[in-house]
Amino acid sequence: MEFIPIKSFDSYITANIWFGRFSEEGINCYLKDENTATINPFLGNAIGGIKLCVRDSQMETAKAMLLQFENENKQLQKCLKCGDANVQYISQPGPINWLIAIATWFLGSYAISAKEVYHCFSCGYEFDEIPEVGF
Repeated sequence: MEFIPIKSFDSYITANIWFGRFSEEGINCYLKDENTATINPFLGNAIGGIKLCVRDSQMETAKAMLLQFENENKQLQKCLKCGDANVQYISQPGPINWLIAIATWFLGSYAISAKEVYHCFSCGYEFDEIPEVGF
């Protein structure tokens, strides 16, 4: 039996959340390249990010769970203006992000993060965070 990558992540936090959810459901998995991508984020893109690898015999179950988790997440991310679920967390386009990109290139190894917002692709509304759902 071998392990096959099922999903790739830029953030070790998100990768570990997914790893925990899969482990909790009894899926045998591990995170490949987590150490490299966490210690040196510049190498993260070069190596394909942090990969969640699943045992090949559990691949179909893992794919079904992945689809279910992603659908649940989309239902929680709704536009504050129109209520549509066609929302993604993206880098905000604009002159500030161009300035950040140039400064990052000029400074070399010091990365400055770009401003990211939730963007509704239905109505175009942008917002900083999604309100928490009370339980």
